[in-house]
Amino acid sequence: MQNVYIALQNTDETRAIVAAIAAVNPEATVHEYPAMVKIDAPGKLVISRTHVSDELGRDWNIQELQLNLVSLSGNIDETDDAFTLQWHA
Repeated sequence: MQNVYIALQNTDETRAIVAAIAAVNPEATVHEYPAMVKIDAPGKLVISRTHVSDELGRDWNIQELQLNLVSLSGNIDETDDAFTLQWHA
């Protein structure tokens, strides 16, 4: 199974997003660097709007992810409630 990943700028908001991603994706591996955070996962990575909102303590829109996005790898499936990276056959 090929890994997917997302890389985000390393900011206070990103730390809440990363915590939410780790809660939903226990198989994900978080790599922290001075300027960014990269999260790898085997096959699929889900970013849940509800979990990020809970971590931030405010309502969070999935499209806000674009403000911190550096790079990603995988096919994107985006709804109002989740941003999912996975490889399609």
